[in-house]
Amino acid sequence: MTDSEKKVFEEALNRFGAIAQIVMVFEEMSELQKELCKFLRGKDAVINIAEEIADVEIMLDQMKLHFEIEQHVANNRKKKVSRLHERLEMEENK
Repeated sequence: MTDSEKKVFEEALNRFGAIAQIVMVFEEMSELQKELCKFLRGKDAVINIAEEIADVEIMLDQMKLHFEIEQHVANNRKKKVSRLHERLEMEENK
């Protein structure tokens, strides 16, 4: 996230409170889930999916700030991507 985004997210956390923003994470994830379900049912929902992914990413960035876990998330992401890469290579070599 950029420095300007970080300021906005911190302001949102301060103004609305962590509890409200945690609830908002649930709402945004639910909206993304709904759009993905629409896509699986054959509806053209790609633009809506992009919008909901953006909303979820914004809320996740706020959670990283609130819980002060940006580096932990980055480290875990790196490990998990590496593990996925290894699995893909193993599947390819079967």
